[in-house]
Amino acid sequence: MKKILSFTLIVFCASFAFAQFPKVNLPGNLPKISLPPTKKGITNDQAVAGLKEALSVGTDTAVSILTKADGFFKDETVKIWLPPEAQNVYKNATKIPGGKEMIDKTVLAMNRAAEDASKDAAPIFKNAITSMTVSDGMSIVKGADNSATTYLKDKTYSPLKDAFKPKIQASLSKPLVAGVSAEESYKELINTYNKASMNGMLFDKIASSSLSDYVTTKGLDGLFIKVADQEQKIRKNPIAQVTELLKKVFGSK
Repeated sequence: MKKILSFTLIVFCASFAFAQFPKVNLPGNLPKISLPPTKKGITNDQAVAGLKEALSVGTDTAVSILTKADGFFKDETVKIWLPPEAQNVYKNATKIPGGKEMIDKTVLAMNRAAEDASKDAAPIFKNAITSMTVSDGMSIVKGADNSATTYLKDKTYSPLKDAFKPKIQASLSKPLVAGVSAEESYKELINTYNKASMNGMLFDKIASSSLSDYVTTKGLDGLFIKVADQEQKIRKNPIAQVTELLKKVFGSK
């Protein structure tokens, strides 16, 4: 009988104690949690428009940087050196009469040509940007810091090169350094080198003496490098987000 009374007392005390705690929601009664919207709720169309605007702004800035005097020449990330087939010129510069001076003059002339031709790059780039089709703008917006530039390069490089090449060719023919064009400087350098090699007997002869394809590629690559730099700034620096659309698409969350 005592055991029954003791058990009854324990149950009563436990029931009283639990009654003092506030009511706890069971799993079925848990409050709903609101998740934050995706990137300020922008649509894919807004993302695509923002990407194109970022590339247009980036192109304008990149062109303004590279078209200045020494824009290519004094920037090691984009500076254009002698083409691959002419690398032996560096190795044998001391064996060529006036070799070092000729190399310096030719490299300067190539970079001046790239700086000059880049003035015409903006409309070429903008035409490619406006006609570019982007199926999933959101994935690029959320991608790496250079995702938009990489996408543009992958989709438009060949037509951009075709459009840019005549501009480079024209600039290579201009007497931009000491009244001499880059093409003339390069041909003089190669001819002098080949003569010093005794037509290939002392060291390998260089067959090609055209700069057009090489400088077009290097000039275009330099422009893409600078556009990518500007894209990164637009993504990370509010000051670089110069329009409301850029602020909406790339602004901080």
